[in-house]
Amino acid sequence: MKEFWDDRYASETYVFGEEPNVFFREQIDQLPAGRLLLPAEGEGRNAVYAARRGWKVSAFDMSEQARRKAEQLADRHGVKIDYQVAAMPHVEYPAATFDLAALIFVHFPDEKQQQFHSKIWSWIRPGGRLILEGYHKTHIAYREKYGSVGGPGSEAFMYDLDSLMEGFPGALKLMAEECEIDLAEGDNHTGLSRVVRLHLQKP
Repeated sequence: MKEFWDDRYASETYVFGEEPNVFFREQIDQLPAGRLLLPAEGEGRNAVYAARRGWKVSAFDMSEQARRKAEQLADRHGVKIDYQVAAMPHVEYPAATFDLAALIFVHFPDEKQQQFHSKIWSWIRPGGRLILEGYHKTHIAYREKYGSVGGPGSEAFMYDLDSLMEGFPGALKLMAEECEIDLAEGDNHTGLSRVVRLHLQKP
């Protein structure tokens, strides 16, 4: 998997564009700046946007090429981000470290989903927030019909609201929806897609 993402991110073109994810931008713009965690952040488009808004950003991804491009993007915009090269099972932060964690098209397999989400949830302070946008399990039909919309090749890596909430015990749902959107994020996230969106607050 690491080799796949290193290869995808090797070109100088930003695979998913340089602008932040629309849902991420809409939600973070409502919040005061604090400490933000971005797991599987890729080429840094969301991290750099948040840093420009005054957030102290920590991010990680398994791809060294992703970090290289994220740091280049940060340099161009005159901001700093703390970016680790690591996969989810090997990342550790102290409990209650972050004011916000954002999972933007971060997909774990069904057997690891609850475990990894619970781990991320533990890193958020009481009263902190979690934002998530990811492909719904029914998106597999969109992927088969519109190849450019991207997404995992198996439903086992996609989401539905009921199973998602199991990883975030006690969460206050500020937003929880399944919807169809028209993505426009680089060459690989373009077209009609079915997604799940969450904005949660930790008790």
